[in-house]
Amino acid sequence: MTAWPTLTQDELLAMREAGHEITEVYRVLAKGGLNIVGEMLHGQGEFIEFNHYPIDDVFDRDTQSQYYYHAHRGLAGEHGHFHTFLRPSGMPDGMHTVGHQNATEPWPEGDKALSHLIAISMDAYGLPTGLFTTNRWVTDEAWYAAGDVAELLERFRIDHAAPSWPVNRWISAMFVLFRPQMQVLLTQRDATVAAWVAQHPGEDVFEDRALDITSQIEISVSDQIVSVETLLAQTNLS
Repeated sequence: MTAWPTLTQDELLAMREAGHEITEVYRVLAKGGLNIVGEMLHGQGEFIEFNHYPIDDVFDRDTQSQYYYHAHRGLAGEHGHFHTFLRPSGMPDGMHTVGHQNATEPWPEGDKALSHLIAISMDAYGLPTGLFTTNRWVTDEAWYAAGDVAELLERFRIDHAAPSWPVNRWISAMFVLFRPQMQVLLTQRDATVAAWVAQHPGEDVFEDRALDITSQIEISVSDQIVSVETLLAQTNLS
């Protein structure tokens, strides 16, 4: 908990509520013998590496939030992961990509200049096990500074029922419950890129296939809920 950014009372209470929301989603799915991953892949046909599920991603027109699920890394214990984004129309006015003098590939522009936020690793039981950030080439995004992307975290929300209302509620709540870790990971992301640039002067760090994961951390929903309750008790807010 000491690595978290300073949290306000309202933020802690919002995290508690998000924990309740996630717990409720798990409860309802479990009654039907379901889980988050199974719900995400239901009716999607054969599960093929690198394919997006659903094929056209999940998108909320009001918030400009977007996500999809897929698998390709082959990490021990990981079934696949969610990639999450925010499109430019959902960003604050005046938000711009970072400058990059050694670019070797064009970056998406206009409405396609989306920002990758956080990836969520999932195990075969449909539970989240980790969060990570990626290099630009991994998701073909535009690149925004960590401080700007951190401001986008609170804007991510999928507020409709397609293709799965439970999954949409769950992933939206994850962005509240784990926002402190997400903020730290984004800062670490930019530190990793800066260190890579220093070690590889003149090269295009954002296209270097040797750098794909820029920060990562293991997570547990149950442990996070306990940590939030502990902090609330310490501040006499429970």
